[in-house]
Amino acid sequence: MNIIIAGAGKVGYNLAKTLSIGHQITIIDKNSEALYRIQENLDVLTICGDLEDSNIYQNFIEKEIDLFIAVADVDNVNLIASLMADAILHIRRKFIRLQKHIFAEEIIRDKLDIDKIIFPTKLSSSAVASLLNYPKANNVKFFKYTENRLISIRVSKDITPFVLTSSRPFTIAGIERDKRFFIPQNDIQIEPNDLIYLFGKEDDIRDVCTELEPENRSEIRRCVVFGGEGLGIAIAKELVEIGRDVKLVEKNIALCEKADEALAGKASVINSKYSTDDIFEEEGLDQADIFIAATNNDEYNIIKCLEAKEKGIHKVVAINNEMEYYNLMHALGIIVVRGPKMSAYNKIMEEIGSTGVVIQKSFCGAKATVFMRKIFPRSKLINKIIKPIHVENSTIYYLRDEKIYPFKEKITLEEDDLILAFCIDEENQKVKQWIYEL
Repeated sequence: MNIIIAGAGKVGYNLAKTLSIGHQITIIDKNSEALYRIQENLDVLTICGDLEDSNIYQNFIEKEIDLFIAVADVDNVNLIASLMADAILHIRRKFIRLQKHIFAEEIIRDKLDIDKIIFPTKLSSSAVASLLNYPKANNVKFFKYTENRLISIRVSKDITPFVLTSSRPFTIAGIERDKRFFIPQNDIQIEPNDLIYLFGKEDDIRDVCTELEPENRSEIRRCVVFGGEGLGIAIAKELVEIGRDVKLVEKNIALCEKADEALAGKASVINSKYSTDDIFEEEGLDQADIFIAATNNDEYNIIKCLEAKEKGIHKVVAINNEMEYYNLMHALGIIVVRGPKMSAYNKIMEEIGSTGVVIQKSFCGAKATVFMRKIFPRSKLINKIIKPIHVENSTIYYLRDEKIYPFKEKITLEEDDLILAFCIDEENQKVKQWIYEL
């Protein structure tokens, strides 16, 4: 594909790095230093120029552009860049990242003919909020075509190892054990501290949670958010909207005032130095059911989560901004939620890999991928006999009437069937090609 990336920041760089394998990438930005770094490391075309200047897009007027991705750090720049590019070029698909969720998505999408708008801050805050309905879960993924969920659970360090059989009404999508992720092919022995990914109905997964984590967990009501910048405010606001008691802690008095105004007095905003250990007792933070470290600094987020665990708060969440800290956070027993930039990158890659027929989502820190293909009414695949693909470290299933069946032999497809595939990242392309070519 011919792809133009508008914006050479962290998200633009990572997109260019991934997509440069197999695609023709052009990245545009007026930051010459950022472009120089990209030229030194990636095999892509760079153009130094103003994204809001229509003349910059004249270079591509004779080309068919398959995808235009606007990921500059300023919302108005992304909006105008998309408008300018669309007026001059023939673009098949356009993705745009917007920081502020106040924009009316449907109006922008229709007026600017945008295929997908990504709100990364909203993605991160919603990921945190989804954990409140699952006191024992580390992460919850939802899917468009099924009520089944992909839920990760940290196994208690105190359990006796036991075999989780395949006769259960859910499936094991993968296990992270001692920093290694794998997909079990048969019945598997569950070990203490495993991070296990289960796909199935909510109620069925809730039932097995008592075996994986026997400790009784009450409803999550009291929430503490450390960090009063944009993401911290967005998380606090979302938690308040679902009726939770929220305390937001921030050392910068100006940010505290901004947070208090944004939250309209519905949450307690506490001004304190981050280094003050006594704040947990002084402000009653040690009574929280969940603790969220939501700053832009991963090292600080880790430290504050460890302090919260030491104070007896069991469910601690760290926003992960840099991929290199992901494994460390997991190893320390901290629940990891992608920060806005990582959320933007992953969401865009999922959208590129997905169509109206096939859905693609990554999980376990992008160590694995789930593919899902729906058999729609009038599909040419109805009544077609297909056979599974056999790839190491992958499992294939089909869903019929919301029930999960192993896909190990030939089947005849029916209307509304879902083909489901889990695979490690290294086998991604093989499985993707198979599911698209059914």
